[in-house]
Amino acid sequence: MTSDNSPLRHSVRSLPTLATPSLAERLAIPGLLLAFVVFYLLPLMSHGLWIPDETRYAQIGQEMLLSGNWVGPHFMGIRYFEKPIAGYWMIALGQAIFGENLFGVRIASALSTGISICLAYLIARRLWNTPRISAAAALLYMSFGLIAGQAGYANLDPQFTLWVNLSLVAVWFAIDSQTSRSRLLAWALLGAACGMGLMTKGFLALLLPVLITLPYMLWQRRFAELLRYGPVAVLVAVAISLPWVLAVHAREPDFWRFFFWHEHIRRFAAGEDAQHARPWWFYLPLMFAASLPWAVLLPSTLLRAWRERREPKTAFLALWFLLPLVFFSASSGKLPTYIMPCLLPLALLMAKRVNSWLEGQDSRALRLNGAVNTVLAAAALLALAYLQTSRQVYQHAEMFSLLLACVVLTTWLIANSLQILRPLTLWAMPALGIGMLVALLPAAMPASIVDSKMPDQFIAEHQQALGATHTLLSNDLGAASALSWRLRRPEVVLFNTVGELKYGLGDPAMAARKVSLEDIGPWLAEARSKGSIGVVIRVNGKQDLEEIEALPKDAEHYRRGKLEIFIIPQSQP
Repeated sequence: MTSDNSPLRHSVRSLPTLATPSLAERLAIPGLLLAFVVFYLLPLMSHGLWIPDETRYAQIGQEMLLSGNWVGPHFMGIRYFEKPIAGYWMIALGQAIFGENLFGVRIASALSTGISICLAYLIARRLWNTPRISAAAALLYMSFGLIAGQAGYANLDPQFTLWVNLSLVAVWFAIDSQTSRSRLLAWALLGAACGMGLMTKGFLALLLPVLITLPYMLWQRRFAELLRYGPVAVLVAVAISLPWVLAVHAREPDFWRFFFWHEHIRRFAAGEDAQHARPWWFYLPLMFAASLPWAVLLPSTLLRAWRERREPKTAFLALWFLLPLVFFSASSGKLPTYIMPCLLPLALLMAKRVNSWLEGQDSRALRLNGAVNTVLAAAALLALAYLQTSRQVYQHAEMFSLLLACVVLTTWLIANSLQILRPLTLWAMPALGIGMLVALLPAAMPASIVDSKMPDQFIAEHQQALGATHTLLSNDLGAASALSWRLRRPEVVLFNTVGELKYGLGDPAMAARKVSLEDIGPWLAEARSKGSIGVVIRVNGKQDLEEIEALPKDAEHYRRGKLEIFIIPQSQP
């Protein structure tokens, strides 16, 4: 029998007690997985491809499958050097595995977002080893408006964000590793992520990890470790990217000159002439919109991070959030999606802050967050009611779409009202609102937006007639790429438009791929002598009406909103 004062009894008492996870914590991972499937995967086929991005990337990926050219990017058969190759690979593989359909086009973005959600959970577990913080970090990241909105949208930003997230998660695992083997593996993983990021969107994939890791390692006086293990990451990155780098240089010698100067130097330093030029403060208000429905928690989260800036974990996350934000703000060219790599560290910092509120039974910030979101939902419902009664945004045949819009806004209102009523137990309810938003809102769009921004749906209705034509013609790159993707025919002639294909169309060999308004008469005569012509016109202004006037009057004509389809018969000999 052991006495109360025995060493054994003392050692047993001194052992830390492990808290039993609550039911909510045990259900966190299955719940997150279910939410991802219901809100992010199932709706991928519920709406058409948005122009210009989704139709472009769908067509480029499809063209890889049709042509067998997996080295040099081509858009409708025309050189397109705006981005490297790996992002197109993923979209092409999605179509190869799941079919050349809406799901196949978008699955790469959805899975990239899903893996980033897993990374949020894993690094939170490594940082704090608290189940509630890990689950909260994954939930917050998953439900940030910008992240959720891009998860079902076919472009390269979710993929690039994944590689940046993976690279910086690998950096932290390397820093936190206790053995040389695990540290070496983490640095190798960093190199793999950088290599894939480079081939997805360019040199930013190399710059961002260096921008964050270098000052952190200098501050921690671990520069020697960086010099010792950094070459491992460099070698792995080179091994992954070099085969394609050399292959594209051999096949398309001008790729790197154009890509480096146009997509990097010009976009960063071209001033008002830069593509997507925005003022330096563009991302400051946008950060609040990007972090909805959690934007009210943002000031308190950042203030707490500032107070804890000397704590290594917080400092690393703060650098990860702040330095890319400063870099992109300094760039002349800006798009909202550029700041997506800043949102994973924000989710981690916010999850830690939410956990402190829950532990301290402090409901004020959570209650305020719910109140602001509830007001936004009520205002949106009132605005929808006003627009419907005054302008009839939804026509009589679109009542189901109007009902879906009301369901989305009502769910947002109810979910955030529950956060107001029970902020400490139902604090996560705003995530339900954002889930319903991304799942149903695209399908709830009025026909005026669908017909203007999703031309592939109208084209699909006339796919048989268009597919039987000898030549295809379109005055809009978005409509042209939708036409090309739906018919699996890259050779669409561009009518009085050039846009982002200016470089590719500058090749003399591509002269037959464009026709001006002045030359359309002779071109039509020659094309009609060879066969029928399928034409898709997107009407946005007076010039587009002039283009329609130049077409023959004996064509079959279909119209929906801003889209017009003409089937011009072959001329008689």
